[in-house]
Amino acid sequence: MRRRLFLGLLSGLLAFSGMLAGAPALAKAELKVATFQCDVTPPVDGHPLIWVVPVKEVETPLLAKGIVIDDGQCRYVLCAMDWCGLCNSSYELFCRKIAAAVGTDVANVSLHCVHQHTAPYTDGDAQRILDKLPDPPRYVDFAFLDQVSSRLAQAAADAVSRLEPFDQIGTGEAKVERVASNRRILTSDGKLIGRMSSCKNPKIRALPEGRIDPYLRTITLARDGRPLVRLHFYATHPQTFYGDPRASADMPGFARERLQKEEGVFQIYFTGCSGDVAMGKYNDGSRKARDELTERLYQAMRQAATATRYHAVQSLCWRHVDLTLPPRDDDGRPLEKSEALAADPKANVVRRIRAATHVAFAQRANRPLPVNLLELNGAAILMLPGECMVEYQLFALSLRGERFLAVAAYSDLGPGYICTEKSFEQGGYEPSASRVAPESERILKATIRSLLTDTATTE
Repeated sequence: MRRRLFLGLLSGLLAFSGMLAGAPALAKAELKVATFQCDVTPPVDGHPLIWVVPVKEVETPLLAKGIVIDDGQCRYVLCAMDWCGLCNSSYELFCRKIAAAVGTDVANVSLHCVHQHTAPYTDGDAQRILDKLPDPPRYVDFAFLDQVSSRLAQAAADAVSRLEPFDQIGTGEAKVERVASNRRILTSDGKLIGRMSSCKNPKIRALPEGRIDPYLRTITLARDGRPLVRLHFYATHPQTFYGDPRASADMPGFARERLQKEEGVFQIYFTGCSGDVAMGKYNDGSRKARDELTERLYQAMRQAATATRYHAVQSLCWRHVDLTLPPRDDDGRPLEKSEALAADPKANVVRRIRAATHVAFAQRANRPLPVNLLELNGAAILMLPGECMVEYQLFALSLRGERFLAVAAYSDLGPGYICTEKSFEQGGYEPSASRVAPESERILKATIRSLLTDTATTE
């Protein structure tokens, strides 16, 4: 059964304001899938990389890679894009075009960014806010956004003519060794130590990994034992080193394309809930470290593919939830301060842009965020917005028990970091940069629980 739930915040309470029921895919319906790919690399000196870094070199193309699934009644699109982020109306622009191109509802499209930091981070709403202020920084190239979103939509549309049957789903997983580590380390005396994507301090690198999900999970769609596409899911910030004017798919892109070349099977990589997970324990920011991290991720992807076990696909369920999270406006990050900072022509350009993204999310009011769940014969993919802390992934996995669940985050990045309520008390970078209020944890967890609990009763 496909259900559409509308979640809102009213007087601090979670309220379900409606439910739209749809029909499940029939067991006898023939399921079909097609893959698509689009180069989404900005041109040299064109749309900047994260914040305002200009593109001067393309180390590897940035790719958007996805699938179209047709169950005989409806089409669904799941896509991962080698960008750092798409926020608010910019995210909606891409999804709206893709939906129209394949002939489906926008609620059936889930687009995710892999979140490399050698790639664009784009919020058109923030740029529009800045454009009304003195001396606005140029952060978004709207013409390029329109062009690249149209190209991606056309790639998805072209895939429809290549739809082919699949009759099996495969699931596999592998432990990823010495890649991810938590960015927030609490000492025995309660002191918070930050350990980000790279770390040169040997004492900080020697601290424990902290709380992570160490497993890479892989879902394969196949026909008669032949893999057609593999979808990989792993939770860590994917950047090794960045800040230079270099477009790059970085570690996950390198590993993904290597496996695709070796297997001859289309490979897609999704980043899980990793708002507080990165590679700082194992990464000193060198190219040597990048090579080692890439090799370890590649080995896990290959092991998960090798360990894949197949069974017949008889049903498909797609559920979509509209989620509303309250914008942050408290002493820790008052909206008034962000408005003033965005308007200050003397302020640092990146700080102005970040402030504008806070204002942009607050101004989107009740325009909801997407949460989706795709269920294929007991194997599920949970699709979340924002830069969720790993707690949300571990929470979702705890609700599934022994049933297979993969998690992709970083769809609409409008809310930025979706932290735990406790993290706001602890402090640190992530909650200071969050655009949503602390009570968002309760709301998002209730949403996840409603989807996964409902799944348990309808399988």
